Amino acid sequence: MMVKSFSGGVYLPHYKHLTEAKPIERLPLPLELIIPLKQHTGAPCEALVAVGDRVKAGQKIGESRSPVSAPVHSPLNGIVKEIVTRQSVTGEMVECVVIACDSEQEMAVYPAEDVSSLSAQEIKDRIREAGVVGMGGAAFPTYMKLSPPKHVDTLIINGCECEPFLTCDHRLMLERVSDIIVGARLIAKVLGVSKIVFAVETNKQDALDLLNEKIRDEEGMEAVPLDIKYPQGSEKQLIYAVSQRVIPTGKLPYDVGVVVQNVATAAAVKDAVVHRRPLMERVVTLTGSGVKNPGNYLVPVGTTLRHVVEAAGGLNDNAVKIIVGGPMTGRAQSGLDVPLIKGSGGILAFDEDFLTEQDYLACVRCGKCVEHCPMLLYPNYIGQYAELGRYEMAENWGAKDCFECGACVYVCPSSRPIVNFVRQTKAAAAKRHRESTRQPI
Repeated sequence: MMVKSFSGGVYLPHYKHLTEAKPIERLPLPLELIIPLKQHTGAPCEALVAVGDRVKAGQKIGESRSPVSAPVHSPLNGIVKEIVTRQSVTGEMVECVVIACDSEQEMAVYPAEDVSSLSAQEIKDRIREAGVVGMGGAAFPTYMKLSPPKHVDTLIINGCECEPFLTCDHRLMLERVSDIIVGARLIAKVLGVSKIVFAVETNKQDALDLLNEKIRDEEGMEAVPLDIKYPQGSEKQLIYAVSQRVIPTGKLPYDVGVVVQNVATAAAVKDAVVHRRPLMERVVTLTGSGVKNPGNYLVPVGTTLRHVVEAAGGLNDNAVKIIVGGPMTGRAQSGLDVPLIKGSGGILAFDEDFLTEQDYLACVRCGKCVEHCPMLLYPNYIGQYAELGRYEMAENWGAKDCFECGACVYVCPSSRPIVNFVRQTKAAAAKRHRESTRQPI
């Protein structure tokens, strides 16, 4: 089959060799969990427990009445130690439930059920109750994404994992391929679609071969090989590569008849619907030049970076930078005492030799950022106007359409922090919106 792709983007070094052949391992369990009540796009949850309460593994401990939210569950048995505001890996200050975990854990059992007779609504209800969110990083509540206001005809299961270093989705495809396929079928039933496309970059040929083997006799399913190019896994670029459909500015995938879900989300849907198992742990890739034992680890949500790093053997002595997520879109952390959330797919640690630090310079008008922008924007103008504080002009040049992939920063010879300029522009726009809609006292 022909390898498919999109316009723009960049070819990055993969750096996946450190962990791509390492099976998923479960680390020793932590003695404390810090569980943020906001791990998703949308409204934060309110705590359903109080200090001193005993909680069981799988128990719902946070929920919101907002339609755009996702409940939060305790992964382990223990006692609620405190409810306090802590910093999340996103940089936000979030209310968290801190649980002192029992030293000996009796793991909950979730037997499989026959779900063949469930209606689409019943499937969605189980997905919502389990707190399933998009696990590719955006963490949008999955049940909301499965309620498009328009008819869709295609479901794309995203196995691209196009950021360097990360291999958690790759390993999941190799080790839980049948669960991913079951989850995809359940999602397709909810959406009422008959076409399911598994999209995987060709640097994961073993996963592509396994998928093709498993779906050979499945009607309406296909596995599509994609070029190894960043950001191949972004929704708009992925949809174009697979279907040649273009999402207009301001529109969403369902406007062109498509819904996209990550492979880890599909596996979580299977767990939620077939086993009624909440989303309370995930596979995380711990890797980088500053890590002693890189690997793919199954980690309870709310586990601190410190516990993961130390349980896996620790950092090298010269490790100087920690990023949660991928190197292109992840966020640098100021310390290790922050908890992992549902959307955290990677912990990257780098030493001094791997990093280059330099001040950014003025734009030299080379046009490389324009050439490589996957959204066909003009990042040079967006950055220049934002740098001057002229945020409305930056908006006029398309700052709101930027999804902050970082390709422009990667190719810029002046090392200009264009993504930061875009974030400043969006923050200024949000502030203007709040001020314009503020009710008079």
